[in-house]
Parts: sequence; structure tokens; C-alpha cells
Amino acid sequence: MVRRAEEPRAAGAGFGFVGRRRELARLVEALRRPPAVVLVEGEAGIGKSRLVTEAVAESGRRVLTGFCHPLREPLPFGPVVDALRGIGPLLPPVRQIPPSAGALAPLLPDLAELLPPPPPAPGDPAAERHRLVRAVRAVLGALGEAVLVVEDVHWVDEATRELLLLLARDLPPGLTLVLTYRDEDLPPDTPALGAAYRRPPGVGGALVRLGPLAESEVHDLARAALGTRATPALARVLYDRSEGLPLVAEEDLITLGEQGEPADLTDAADLASDLEHSEVPRGLRDAVTERLAALGPKAAAVVEAVAVLGVPADEELIAAVAALDPATTAEGLIEALRAAALHEQPPARYAFRHTLAQQVAYRRTPGPVRAVLHRRAVAALTARDPQPLVQIAHHTCALGDRHAWQEVAWAAAEQAVARGDTGSAGALLRGLLADGDLDADRRGRSALALSRIAADGVDPAASTRTLTEIVADPRLPVADRGEIRFSLGMLMATHAGDRAGFTQIEQAVDELAERPARAARAMVAVAMNERDGAGERAADWMARAEKALADHPDPEVSAAVRATRLTLRARGGDPDLWPELDLLPRTSDHPEIVRQTTRALFNTGDLALDLGHDARAARLLAESRQLARLAAIPYLECYSRIAQLRLDGLVGRWDGLEERFAALGAEFPEIAMAGAERALLLGRLAAARGRLAHAQREFAAATAYGERETQVTVALRAAAGLAALRLAEGDTAQAAATLAPALVALRAADAWARAADLLPVAVETALAAGDRTGAERLTADAADRLTTVDAPAASAALALARGLLLDGPDPQAAAAAYRQAGDRWRAIGRPYEAVRAEERLARALAERDPADAAERLAAAEDAFGALGAASDAARCRHVRRDLRLGRIASPGRRGYGEGLSPRERQVAELVAQGASNQDVAQALFLSPRTVEHHVASALRKLGVGRAQLREALARAADGGGTQG
Repeated sequence: MVRRAEEPRAAGAGFGFVGRRRELARLVEALRRPPAVVLVEGEAGIGKSRLVTEAVAESGRRVLTGFCHPLREPLPFGPVVDALRGIGPLLPPVRQIPPSAGALAPLLPDLAELLPPPPPAPGDPAAERHRLVRAVRAVLGALGEAVLVVEDVHWVDEATRELLLLLARDLPPGLTLVLTYRDEDLPPDTPALGAAYRRPPGVGGALVRLGPLAESEVHDLARAALGTRATPALARVLYDRSEGLPLVAEEDLITLGEQGEPADLTDAADLASDLEHSEVPRGLRDAVTERLAALGPKAAAVVEAVAVLGVPADEELIAAVAALDPATTAEGLIEALRAAALHEQPPARYAFRHTLAQQVAYRRTPGPVRAVLHRRAVAALTARDPQPLVQIAHHTCALGDRHAWQEVAWAAAEQAVARGDTGSAGALLRGLLADGDLDADRRGRSALALSRIAADGVDPAASTRTLTEIVADPRLPVADRGEIRFSLGMLMATHAGDRAGFTQIEQAVDELAERPARAARAMVAVAMNERDGAGERAADWMARAEKALADHPDPEVSAAVRATRLTLRARGGDPDLWPELDLLPRTSDHPEIVRQTTRALFNTGDLALDLGHDARAARLLAESRQLARLAAIPYLECYSRIAQLRLDGLVGRWDGLEERFAALGAEFPEIAMAGAERALLLGRLAAARGRLAHAQREFAAATAYGERETQVTVALRAAAGLAALRLAEGDTAQAAATLAPALVALRAADAWARAADLLPVAVETALAAGDRTGAERLTADAADRLTTVDAPAASAALALARGLLLDGPDPQAAAAAYRQAGDRWRAIGRPYEAVRAEERLARALAERDPADAAERLAAAEDAFGALGAASDAARCRHVRRDLRLGRIASPGRRGYGEGLSPRERQVAELVAQGASNQDVAQALFLSPRTVEHHVASALRKLGVGRAQLREALARAADGGGTQG
């Protein structure tokens, strides 16, 4: 099918366009600067056509599209002529079209009246072809600015290739030529336009190579199609099946969509399971089948062997499974490689390019032939040393011998655990447990083995589901059930951030009575919960654990006790804690001891951020991350990286923070902590930048995390952020309602050392509500509880709270308190908090020393601006005006012509970050009408729409566009 000349199609039709931002920008740039030749290279289904469609739509150019086909029609320059069939409405009057264009009239009879009359036929085939080339160029030149897209150039006939080559050498001034192709399907050693092509001077363009989508981009594609049903688990299945190939992911999404409307899709886990067992998408199946059908007997035998092996294999193994001699195997491999049926993976391994292509070839092989090949594979692999037991298990299972498969699968799982491959081990163990014929003894051992690796596994959600099913099995011995329940509870509490996991762990303590050391480890875990009054019982749990260890020593559980003791001391702000961290063992013959050291370093480093020991936190987190990487503990490495991003936000390294968090979230989608910290930090940044509605959504999301978390810190910080927004909006009642449960949690957990975010907001809210007594009591309680605590951040926040209390009755004392708060924040290294204290100080000085106040407010405005806190900077200007503190001297108002004024740039930057006009108005203390005027003016000067504003501002900052 050919899409004829038309106006650009709206982007976003069908599946959402995801990823490819860099490639899209390069292609759009080339389209906007004709003449140009753009080559778009990529395998089947990678998204070449979609990229071109999006680029043409964004560029605003007219597009003519033709397709090459493997079965060619006897038509000169068929793909290009087909692309020209619908250009009638685009042609200028016939008198403006060069006479040479008339040669196309016989090929385009529907356009004959719009073209000049055809010249006499030359009678010579070569001359006729040359005349047609000139005619095509003349018509394309008459269209003005246009894009000619020729798809699937790997199937192009030689005459059309010659036409395209001649066009590319001599492009009409307004034409961009875009060619898409599969490099692996081009003739050997033949570029898309032939070896003779060199881009002429004055002709732009690019070579755009498309690779697979990232997992996060496949998730975005699924979310656009399925909405909230597109969970990370489902996206991972889509990604694993498609390996980033958009065609395959979209075919799977169509399959899911055919099951019902998104509202009818009830369980993401079931959807993922359906996909794992669904057919290969038809489009890919047909493409692979066509390629395989063209192979000769030797190549076909090699391909069948590789399909059955299922993993990249060397020539020796392929020869053994195919029952071919080495020379014949090499010949078959060469043919399969040249046909792009297989590809080589260093070092000297051969496989299919995609798993689904392998599945097509596997299912195309007759069953009896597959069975023979599987038996040969088992024999060949068994003869190797060491035996690849995971592969042997796969082939044994395919042969249907369940008993033999159970034996080898169990051995393979043990081998995988010994090698640290918990992903393979987990898959094997889950497969064993799904076998209804598994005997009780092996079932118990398999369940225990899975429970022991689940906490460090790559798919904790799958392990949680499996363990939940297993723990209900009445055939399990009580102690085994306790072990499994303990692992289940740890997964829930640690990975999912769900304190309901502690209910499971407490139940496991009783079930583990006959295994005292494991019971002690469960007690240590329970001691970490500080919600629902559990924090008061932490000391009792720790005492019980130590008593159990006294009678039944265990070095690994002792390490867990030590790590938890240090964590609890850091949580309370113990000033004597820090030297003891140096005594933790960094190496050991027991991996669990190293894991507990890593855990202790992370926990204390993360808590150091809550306490305000930022420099110490940086060191502890860096060491924790390094140990986690060396010890292969991915979730602890992730935790340390999350905390480091939080530290970046606290010290003012805001540039690119959202992107870094997004990348980390895509890498570890199951870690709840990533979502909580991301929401808290992005809410804080959005509030400072004036994106108030966005900030409210982020803090609300963090509040939801905080309600489930085992510790109170997230809940306290989320409530503080949300209450501050509501207080700024003048909604004191809502601010107080938001803070009420957080204050209850603060007191119940005795978490004063970690109350730096909450304390000033709570005092300010109480004062705004007329509850001075409550504000005084809260401040006094904090002062009392912080007397013996090493918590610099809480001490700085307490000084700020005292300033708020004194601001009315004693401005001079308030100023002293604010100055003390600013000094403390600067000593910690948090510029944003320090500047906010400085702003408070300036206000307190306004009546007594207006000149000093004005200077401090101006300095605060500059500091906020440097951080990117546009809303805070605007507030400083507003306060200075309200307090009549005058203005800093300026050279006077000037005209900016077509450059952006400072206010226009400020407004544009907020809009580019996603703020609405209402957000900008509220953040900058402007009227919505004024904001609307500034936005319209900025867009006009930059010549872009709102969607392109960010890129336009970046170009302007680099000197490539309008500047104020």
C-alpha cells in the first residue's frame, strides 16, 4: 500500500510515539533544511516508518511516500511513480512546470491534464530512462518544499536505485529524500544508494540508525495503550518478549486489547502470563518464515539446530546437534548468516537476532525432528565439563521426561545459586514448584531455596507471588513454612515498602521456634518497624534476639543484630555512633556478614541525611554502594544511589535530577523507595520552581507511600511538603489537617531527630490557625527531645521554629534565631534552606534596619534564582515591594525587540518545565492575564509552540536563537 502525497498526518495516531527523541530531532532538522538526503536504517519492526511519520508531521512538510516490494511490478521506477500519483492538488499551474516533466504523463494518466504534453519518445531504452529521470526531478522541483519517502529500499530494483542515486546527486532545492531500509537485507557490500554515492556540497542529511527501545520506553508504550493496567511487571514481559522491538510489543498490546477494554483487564500478572504463552506476532512470524523458506538444506539444518538449542552456540555444538560434519556446518552457517537468518555473537557464537524469531523457527521444525535434536543436545551438553545444567534441564523438559527433568532442574538450580545466578535459579525453582507431581521433600527444599534467594533476586514481585502461594501449602513442615514466611515478609517490607510484611515476620518467629537462630533473625527484622507503636517494642525484640543467640550462636545473625543496633542508634541521633561504623567488617568468608555491613552503612548513611550530617552521609553511601556492587546485592546498591540523588537535591545539584531519577526508576521498577524519594524530591523542586499543582500531586503520591512505609520519615516529609503548599495558598485548615496525623506519628515514634522538614511548617501552621499555645508546646517538646541528640538539621529547624514564635512579640530575638538557623544550614551544606532562613531574617529586620533587609532580600532573590527556585525568587521581590524596601539600582527599563525580556524568559522557563499559566501566575505573583501575555510574546519571538519551548530556550542559551 502506498500513501500518496498529503498534508502531514497528526502525530500520535495509533500507538503512542515513545523514545527516539535524539533520532527524531536529527531527522526533523534535516527535513527543515532541504535539500537533504536522510538514510534511516534498522531491522524489521524497529520503527523506521513511525519515526519518519512523526518527523514529517513535526516538520510541517508535504510528504510523498512509496514502497519497494520483494515482488516487483514491471513498472519503471515503480516506488517513486506510485508516490507521485496523488500530487495533483499540489502541482502549480502547468505553465510553471518544466516541459521535461511531460515524460511522466503516460505513467500518470490521471495527472496528464496537469502536466505538460509528453515529448516525442526517443526510441532508445537508455535515453528513455534518462528522460524519465529528468521528468521525475522536474516534477519534484515544481512541488517546492516536499519530502519524498521511499520505504524498504533493501528491496529496490536496480532502475529505481539508479533514479534515487541520480536524484540524491542533484536534488531540487526544496526536496528532502528519505530512504528506509534493513541493512542486513541489502545485497552484500552494497550501501542503500550504492557505492558510488557521495553527498554533494550544499546537501544536508543524516544517517539515522535505530536500535531497540529501552524497557522504560516499552513501559511508556504500554501505558499509552492500557493506562493503569500497564504495570512494571507487564512492561517487563513485553520488553522481554520484544527485546525492544516496537512491532512485537505493539502486536502483543493488540492481543491484550482484543481481550477487552482496559477496564476489563483485571490482573496484570495474568496478562503477563497470557503474553508469555501467546503466539508470536503475525507480522514478525511472516517475515521470519519468508526468510527461512529461502534457505538451502545445509543452512536449514543449521538453523533448526540453533532454534532447538535456544542460546548462542559454537560451531562444534551446532554440528553435534545437526549431525553434520564441520565443513558442512560451516557452509550452512555462512548461508544462514548471509540470509540474515542467524547472526554472529562474539566470540564465535551463532544465534537468532530475536527470541521470537527463534520461536518461529522452532515451531516450524516438525515435532519428531525437534525431539531428535533435543536428544542430541542433551548428549552433547552432558559431555561438556562443566555441564551446563540449566541448558540440559531445558532440553530434558522439552522431551517430556518429568522425573528426569526434576532431577536435573534441582541440580541446575543448585549450580546457578553457587555461581550467583539467582535469576536462573529462581526460574528453575518456580518451575519445580509449579509441577504438581513434585514430591513433598523436594517441594520443601525447593521452596526454601527460593525463599533464600528471593530477597536478592531480580524479580521480587514474582517471588512474592510464589512465596505467598507456597506458604499456604499445608504439606510444608512448620519450620520450613516459617523460613518461607520470613522471606515473604522481608520482601514485602523491604522491597515493596509495605509494613504489612511485619505481620508475616512476627508470625514466622513462632513458626521458627525449633530453629532459634533463624527466629532471632526474624526478631531483628521486626525491631526495624517503628509504625503503629512498634517502635516502643524494638528494644524488647532486640533483647529476645540476643538471648536466643547467646544459647545458639550464629555469626551471620550476630552481624544482623549489630547492623540493626547501629541503625536504631542512628535513627535516634546517638552522638557516639559514628566511630563504631569503622569497626564493621568489610570482608568475610560469610557473604551475609558483608551484606549486613553494607546494610548498616546504607542505613546509617541514609539516616545521616535525615539528621543533617550530609558530608558523612556522602561517604557512607559511597562505601555502601561500592560494597553492594562487589557483593552483588542490587537492591542495596539501588538504595544507596537513591539516597545519593536525594543528597544532590539537598545540596542544590538540581540540574538533570528528574532525568537521573527516571533512569534509576526504570532500572529498579520494583523498589518502592525509589518512588517515594522521587515523589518527595520532585515535589520539592516543583514547589520551588512554581509548578504548584505538580508539586501537590508529587507530595500526595509520597503521602500514599508514607502510609505504608515501616518508618515514619517519608510520612513526615510528605506531610511537611503538602502542608507548606496549602499554607502558601492560604488554606490553613487543610494544612493543619494534613499535619495532624504526621504529628501523632512523630510523637509515637519519638522521631524528633528526623523532624527537620516538619517542625517549622507545623509551628507556622499552628500560628496561622491562632493556636500559639500548640506552637509553643511543639517547639518546647522538640527542644527537650533534641537536647542530647546529634541532629544538626533538626537543630537548624528548631532555630527557625523559634524565630517564627518570636517574630511578632520580639523581632530582634526572632532575627537572632533566623540568623542562627541560616548559619546552621550553611554549616550542613544546604543552600536552599539557608537562603530561606535568610529571607526570614530580612523580613524580621525590615522595620528596624530596612537597608540591611533590602540587601538581604535582594541577595536571597539572586540565590534562589541561581538554584532555579523561580517561585521563591519571585516571592522575595513581592515581599520587598510589600515592605516598601525599595529596589536595587538598575540601569532602567529597556526595550528588547525580538529578544526575550527577563520576565518573558522567566515565564517561558517555568512553562517549559511543565507549569500551567495558573501555576506561573501564583508562583510569580502575577495576574493570569499578564502571564498569558508573556507566554504568547515568548512563543512568538521564539517561533515555536509550547511543546517545543524547552528546546528553543536551550538553543537560545547556546547562542542558537533569540536571547534577551
